[in-house]
Amino acid sequence: MDSSTSTGFIVESLTRAIVEHRLEPGAKLAEQKLATQFGVSRTLIRQALFHLSKNRLIRMEPARGAFVSAPSAAEAQQVFAVRRMLEAGMVLTFMEQATTEQVSALKAHVAQERKAMEQGDVRGCTLLLGNFHVLMAQLLGNDVLAHLLTDLISRCALITLMYQSSHDAEHSHQEHASIVAAIEAGDKALALARMDTHLHNVEHALTPP
Repeated sequence: MDSSTSTGFIVESLTRAIVEHRLEPGAKLAEQKLATQFGVSRTLIRQALFHLSKNRLIRMEPARGAFVSAPSAAEAQQVFAVRRMLEAGMVLTFMEQATTEQVSALKAHVAQERKAMEQGDVRGCTLLLGNFHVLMAQLLGNDVLAHLLTDLISRCALITLMYQSSHDAEHSHQEHASIVAAIEAGDKALALARMDTHLHNVEHALTPP
């Protein structure tokens, strides 16, 4: 089967559309329309939608179909609580194991964030800001953690769209740069504090319903 018509490709494409805010919370995902768009059977579309529902990116409603999830403020708080727990350990492990080249890779990623902002690439910047966290897990070679963070950050994209009054990309970018600076300096306490502050700042920017 052509990779462009596989279930995995469809899942990835729809996930990216959600993360980039091209599919908004509550949007209906019509099977036939998607089948036509991807040039595949409705069976493949159903398989992809089922996978997305397992990750809670969409919800399946009997007799109504599939819709992009609209997470509650309570769920938003839970997602960020999980991220803080996971990423605290990740920062410490990264500092214990990371090579100079891996730290340089993080710095290069932060430079990409800056470039995307300077070019006014909102979608690209949104992806890069989320991928900063996933990249750290990937550099550690921890695929399980990378996949967990990918799923959580995908859900954060929905939460941000629904509840954040204004997404301050510049602030997030500066915080990423400060985290990398602390890592490069070998200051574990500072790196951990800056990551925790960063995630709290993102969470606190959310406006409750």
